[in-house]
Amino acid sequence: MSILLIEDNVRLSELVANGLEAEGFSTDCFACVTDAEAVVKDTPYDLILLDLGLPDGDGLDLLKRWKARASISTPVLVITARDGLDDKVLGLDAGADDYLVKPFAMPELLARCRALLRRPEACLGTLLEAGNVTLNTSGKEVRIAEKSVDMPLREYSLLDLLMRRMGQVVTKSGLEASLYAMHAEVTPNALEATVSRLRKRLAQANANLYLHTAHGIGYALFVKES
Repeated sequence: MSILLIEDNVRLSELVANGLEAEGFSTDCFACVTDAEAVVKDTPYDLILLDLGLPDGDGLDLLKRWKARASISTPVLVITARDGLDDKVLGLDAGADDYLVKPFAMPELLARCRALLRRPEACLGTLLEAGNVTLNTSGKEVRIAEKSVDMPLREYSLLDLLMRRMGQVVTKSGLEASLYAMHAEVTPNALEATVSRLRKRLAQANANLYLHTAHGIGYALFVKES
């Protein structure tokens, strides 16, 4: 799943991004209102982490503009040094889905991210099931025909994305945006290679799921007919 981090403190941005990516989230980092405005128009994210004190504007004003647009429903977690009660009220009233005061511990930030992504509108349940495949998102565990299956993080993330949209074709661009950070060096056939490895792993474990290729469009998961 993909997260947009808007934070102008370079060191903090790097620490947070590293922590998020270690948990399997692809993370894009920007440091100002202008860049954040531009990227949100063109890139779908599952969650936004927003600092309020930005060099070219107030993150609170940016938040209000986002929440005023019906087309932008991405949950927003404010991370800020503004720790007064009035500040928290202003942030939540402006549309923040959660509010975390700096300095914070990375485990707490991760827990708050998971909590926001578990909300129904974020389509992130803790247990996904399709056919004889079960995916537990809280422990990143995959079981196929009741047996635990070791799965590299990239394949796990792809399976997660496709199981959430069973029977629906997910576009290549959408998968790439979720699996890889915007500035990551990705080879042209990286997604196809990950799909191939996942398809092989599912077959070897006797999964009754079929990973379908919609040529030129994307991929979808289906339960095999018995």
